[in-house]
Amino acid sequence: MQPSPKPFFATLHALLDAEGETTLGELLDAAGEQTYGLLVLLLSLPNLVPGLNVGLAPVGGIGLMALGAQLTWGRAQPWVPRRIKAQSLHKGRVKEALAKFETQLSRFRWKGTRQQPPNRRWMGALIAWTGFLLALPVPLPFGNQLPAAILCLLGAALLEEQLAWAWIGAVACLGNTLYFAFSFDLILRASMGAFHFLGK
Repeated sequence: MQPSPKPFFATLHALLDAEGETTLGELLDAAGEQTYGLLVLLLSLPNLVPGLNVGLAPVGGIGLMALGAQLTWGRAQPWVPRRIKAQSLHKGRVKEALAKFETQLSRFRWKGTRQQPPNRRWMGALIAWTGFLLALPVPLPFGNQLPAAILCLLGAALLEEQLAWAWIGAVACLGNTLYFAFSFDLILRASMGAFHFLGK
């Protein structure tokens, strides 16, 4: 019987605990075939922090749309500019964000659940769409945090090959889409009503 693969989060923490600087390129090298999941996680985590996500959501959303498109097209490894790969990471902030995310993620760990990789093309389309939702400048409660949390779950599903997490992320993405669509409808109706009232 083959041993189960070591969870990638353990590998990631070991790399962040190492002495000296750690660049994004080193993290991507450690991720190997799981590069997509790691990048999705890294681009999504900052948007979970209130205040910090101001101005980051559109940039992160566009980057996630590009990642999702590459995954959908079947690229084995995503294209990342060398200049970005050479950027050193603030280990403390990354570890702090990871710790908080893993605390929430532990609620979705069930005993006896076997690892099964989700369909990469399907995941790519889901990531690209959720990245689009993240990039939208919506004046709604949790407008950025909701898609960011979904993207973190999708990134974790890719990293640890958890099909169940992918399905939860898909259902949450559907709910997020309906929330935005329903809210936009309310905003549009209120605006039209206000213009109609002012025009009298």
